[in-house]
Amino acid sequence: MLSVQEVQKSFGGIKAVDRCTLEVERKSIVGIMGPNGAGKSTLFDIISGFEQPDSGTVIFKGEEIGGKTNFEIARMGLIRTFQLTKALTRMTVEENMLLAPKQQHGERIWNVWLHPEEVKRQEETNRDKARSILEFFGLKSLKDAYAGALSGGQKRLLEMARALMAEPDMLLLDEPFSGVNPTLANKLLNHIKELRDHHDMTFLVIEHDMHIIMRLCDYIYVISKGKVIASGVPAEVHRDKRVLDAYLG
Repeated sequence: MLSVQEVQKSFGGIKAVDRCTLEVERKSIVGIMGPNGAGKSTLFDIISGFEQPDSGTVIFKGEEIGGKTNFEIARMGLIRTFQLTKALTRMTVEENMLLAPKQQHGERIWNVWLHPEEVKRQEETNRDKARSILEFFGLKSLKDAYAGALSGGQKRLLEMARALMAEPDMLLLDEPFSGVNPTLANKLLNHIKELRDHHDMTFLVIEHDMHIIMRLCDYIYVISKGKVIASGVPAEVHRDKRVLDAYLG
């Protein structure tokens, strides 16, 4: 589903991403791990169109997406979350959800006047879908709460729930477990696996917690100083000396 080939990105004299290559198969959960400052989030920015690479190619569903804007890539079905949650704090949980669906008829003012019944039907469908997804994530009881009142872990769940409203083919999750208590982290981990197993979702996940990524992922890439230094199934990565050296020096 996703192919990243020989991607490079420098900021000044610093190589943030250095000839990174990785593959993500459909209906898989692939992890990217590495120490702080390894270049993981910059690589995500390149894949999702928030940064353009200096060289290399990014191919999604058979189409090269280098040079496309972040919203064009999102419309293709490649959606990301961020290391710092982006919930709109002065809107309710449900209102946050209703921002995400594609091609909303009510966004065009003339549809409100010319096709009011169609606009109303779509809004009701989106609202039902939002509540169903919130229920899946255990947030339905908070639908009328302001997003700013949620805990850090709940905001993580909301961000993923809102991403699902856009009906993505693939989700990029940037440290989804950061700041989440162990009980909620375990719940989130199970949600990701269920979405892969029963809803044909594909995931690329940045996570620095080795224990979580070993439990979650089918395949793992380890990045250090902008380079992929190791890759493999969790058992292989866990015993790779290069990985221990990168984390422990």
